Amino acid sequence: MQRVQCLHLKHVLQTVCALEAVVLRTFGPEGGQVLFTRDTGQVMLSRSGTQILTALRLEHPLARMVVECIWKHTRKTGDGSKSFILLVASLLRTIHSAASKEPIVSCNSNSRAAAESTTARHLADKMLGFTTEKLEDLITVALAPYGVRLLVNNLSANALTDYDNLQKLLVSFFCTRLGCTHCDLMSELICKLLISWKCFTFSSLRFLNDNFPALHTAVLGFPVSCSRLIAGQVIHRDFATPHRNIHQHPVKAVVFTISLQPKLLNAEDVLELETRMMEDHGDRPDRSILHFSAWAESSLECIFASLQTFEVSVLLSSVKQSDAALALATQAEMCVVECVSEDELALFIHLSGASPVSDCRGIQPEHVASLTFCQPILLGAHRYVHVDFPDSKEDMAKPSTVVICGLGEGQTNQYARAIEDVIRMLRTTWEPLDATTISVQSGKSPSSILPGCVLPTGGTFEFLLHHALLQYGKTQEISNPTDTDVPLVCQLLADALLCLPRHIYSDNLRCFLQVQTRVCSFDPYEPDRLLCMPEFSQAQEEPCMYSSSSNNLKMLSGLESVSCKYHLIMAVLQCVKSLLRVDTVLHVSSDFNSKPARPTYSSDDED
Repeated sequence: MQRVQCLHLKHVLQTVCALEAVVLRTFGPEGGQVLFTRDTGQVMLSRSGTQILTALRLEHPLARMVVECIWKHTRKTGDGSKSFILLVASLLRTIHSAASKEPIVSCNSNSRAAAESTTARHLADKMLGFTTEKLEDLITVALAPYGVRLLVNNLSANALTDYDNLQKLLVSFFCTRLGCTHCDLMSELICKLLISWKCFTFSSLRFLNDNFPALHTAVLGFPVSCSRLIAGQVIHRDFATPHRNIHQHPVKAVVFTISLQPKLLNAEDVLELETRMMEDHGDRPDRSILHFSAWAESSLECIFASLQTFEVSVLLSSVKQSDAALALATQAEMCVVECVSEDELALFIHLSGASPVSDCRGIQPEHVASLTFCQPILLGAHRYVHVDFPDSKEDMAKPSTVVICGLGEGQTNQYARAIEDVIRMLRTTWEPLDATTISVQSGKSPSSILPGCVLPTGGTFEFLLHHALLQYGKTQEISNPTDTDVPLVCQLLADALLCLPRHIYSDNLRCFLQVQTRVCSFDPYEPDRLLCMPEFSQAQEEPCMYSSSSNNLKMLSGLESVSCKYHLIMAVLQCVKSLLRVDTVLHVSSDFNSKPARPTYSSDDED
């Protein structure tokens, strides 16, 4: 392999096209799943673009760079990994086509490739600058009127319109991630989860996303259809002491972040204690140790006596307790749950409102949490601790835990990741609502993209934006004939966007043209007609429209977030610009005897 490799536009395009070929197998209604095998013999079946791309053993630095950009994007929006790589490849093709048409004097192949790369960088910079300034306005003026705003404040089973639209949004997401078999089940499960947690704002969705590791339980050996919600919180530990007294209601609990046993003396402390007692009282060393043991036992008894005065019957601990502490807890008929994870304890503290005990000598009423119940629960082959909290107000959230069932660990992990990503997608969909409030308070101009704005799937967003870009380019060409960059940028971006609907309707070009024509001909002031397009509502009556089963109709009759699409285009253009800025790849041999010098960067160098 060459130690120094000069990169041109064609090299970047070849690398991205190799990644595109991988994700194309899972994209669209006809997409399937990819089966990976590890060296250990373990297999992974997945349709998630991010999971597939990150599982590849990529050697080329440009490929790893693209995957890193995709990972960062999906960490924010939870969706769009396959569309991301398809758009990157399409943009590079359109840029390559435009750059190759530029007149170049030199006939040298290297000089011509270098000139094409320079032109490509210029076009990528112009495209990113144009979208940064104008894309949001174009979406607001040309696309938002066609969209339907999903009102989160009306999210309930009684508000049938918003509830139905939310399910369509979730179904289309799960179809692309997990397939159409269990998408209805998972969308119904997430709807119930959002309603129980009152996740009607960006901040509440962020709380749900941050605490998701403590809010779901994987159960192996059961079909996915057994997945359900459980009221309250499931702590993934078992009781360390008998649980005879927990049937009483209500239950009082205390959280300890330290060991109840006083800290044992180390060698230096023992020597100091021996010296001091010999100087003061002439006591022997063995008597000093006996004094300490008696004091430790007395301290433990005082701690449990203090807990009994508050009628505490459950002790939650982040550390393992001593045998003496467990024995006294058993004698006092208190249940101990030890080695609880930090995430679960943090969630318990938040839901209960109680403060954790960091000093056993000062237990106060604010340390005592009231529980509706605390009992064991058997999920699969494991027994955990199940707690629930009393309702304070009718409009307050009612915590619940998601039980994700699957036949194996890989399936449960895949469904858990999909649920976590769908929460990120919803958070991005409703994010402008809070962003508008913050920007108004800070004096900045608010977003013009309405929060909760959704459009039908099946290429509706791409068709509308493609039409809007062409119209804007023509307008700028007439108003300012000397500026040729804006019309060219609009044309290139508009052409690249059509790659997504082309792949969606790859088996039926007639359907592609019909949908494009009908989408662009609808009245923006009648968005409900767009949701009832014949392509989406009567596809079964028109078999020529789709060559597949009704499962594909389910994917194409859903909704998708306008805000997520906006973030996708911006992230793709930033990735393309970064890729085209790479001139040379240096292949450095690994030398374990010497460490290369690493430069230090300031905070200003992050961009």
